[in-house]
Amino acid sequence: MKNLTLAKSYLGKAQKRLKILDMLLEEDDYSDVVREAQEITIFVQECGL
Repeated sequence: MKNLTLAKSYLGKAQKRLKILDMLLEEDDYSDVVREAQEITIFVQECGL
């Protein structure tokens, strides 16, 4: 897998998790909000953005 393809994949995963955050916040599920936000941060770092 090429680096650009991998970066696009990670960015797509981060964008999907951003959508999930709103739903989790509405449900007052703060521990999962933190967990998902950490995952987003990791994916974005791995993209090199």
